[in-house]
Amino acid sequence: MRTQSTRRRLRFDLLEPRVALSNFFVSPTGSDSAAGTATDPWQTLQHAADAVRAGDTVDVAAGNYAGFQIGYSTPKSGEASAPITFNAEPGAVITSRNVKTADGIDLEGASYVTIQGFTVNNSSGTISRAGIRAVQDSGVVIRNNNVDGCGTWGIFTGFSSGVDIEGNTTSHSVSQHGIYVSNSADNPVIRNNTSWGNAGCGIQLNGDLSQGGDGIISGALIEGNTIHDNGTSGGAAINLDGVQNSRIQNNLMYNNHAGGIALFRIDGAAGSSKNVVVNNTVVMPSDGRWALNIANASTGNSVYNNILYTPMTNRGSISISSNSLPGFNSDYNIVVGRFSVNGGRSILNQSQWTTNTGQDTHSFISSPSQLFASFTNNDYSLSSTSPAIGTGTTYLAPAFDITGKSRSTTTIDIGCYAY
Repeated sequence: MRTQSTRRRLRFDLLEPRVALSNFFVSPTGSDSAAGTATDPWQTLQHAADAVRAGDTVDVAAGNYAGFQIGYSTPKSGEASAPITFNAEPGAVITSRNVKTADGIDLEGASYVTIQGFTVNNSSGTISRAGIRAVQDSGVVIRNNNVDGCGTWGIFTGFSSGVDIEGNTTSHSVSQHGIYVSNSADNPVIRNNTSWGNAGCGIQLNGDLSQGGDGIISGALIEGNTIHDNGTSGGAAINLDGVQNSRIQNNLMYNNHAGGIALFRIDGAAGSSKNVVVNNTVVMPSDGRWALNIANASTGNSVYNNILYTPMTNRGSISISSNSLPGFNSDYNIVVGRFSVNGGRSILNQSQWTTNTGQDTHSFISSPSQLFASFTNNDYSLSSTSPAIGTGTTYLAPAFDITGKSRSTTTIDIGCYAY
């Protein structure tokens, strides 16, 4: 049993300058008056969040926990060379909100913090905002988490410069999106996530000038994500408002009930311009919209090596507004032969599209049964006889496919998979 003087010394030690421990430990069977070691762990995530400093790692044992916040009214950050890391072991589950905000995990002005390995399951119904939220920060990493059933978003960031959202699963967001990167912080990386069953978008980026900053997100990398069965309340699989000079590559999108990829401006300071959309596979359902929609003076975009399929006869592969055509380049795509230059009010066949715009001279029409290993089983890898094999262009193509397989440097397969 600890004496009163021992407990006082432990609390005092947390306030004194110290060399960061390699690890602290949290377990449901621990105590917040403990030392935080592997054999004497803390009990709550919030206690650990209050105690850690730059360079510390918190290992979280399996079990159920309330959420936690870092920063808020008392800013706390790691450093680029010494981040704060919360590392959850398999079975570590956050089941309710943190004490201060309506989120599971909330980073408020807390830079260089890594959150990895958690399951955030809103079984309590108390997480009415985001499962994991990070705002007004730099260098945050959100990796390998599973976030399900939260009230508004799975993962949300605002003014998060250089945020890395990687390897997460976000599902069943009740009112909005799986992953939402908001406001005008640049260079986000959204890689290898699975986002499915959300009411709105699978992945949404929004520069949102009304919230301050320049209203533009630049330098985004959106790659390797699998996005499906979203959009029952509207919103594209990948929705980009005021996003510029970014790459959207090697993503798989299927059965999303609104749009596929959308480049546009509503809240951003300007259109989504000068982006590269390359080697994506977009397969729309019978109730979906356009596979690729470009609108609101979103100029200078490049579209290559994509599979853009929809079965709908009143929708097609690419819809682009006339004020988005300047600087637009599109070719070596597999399409359905339906296009529009007026927001879908009228449809052009491929010959008319190429004549009117000069685009897609090497693109061609194919069907899911020809392209994919098993369309009926949602296996969108390429069949051995797929016409997508070797018919793309090396121009702007990524070096790897969605699985991490190296692409040929001489012949490129169309879509997110290399055969």
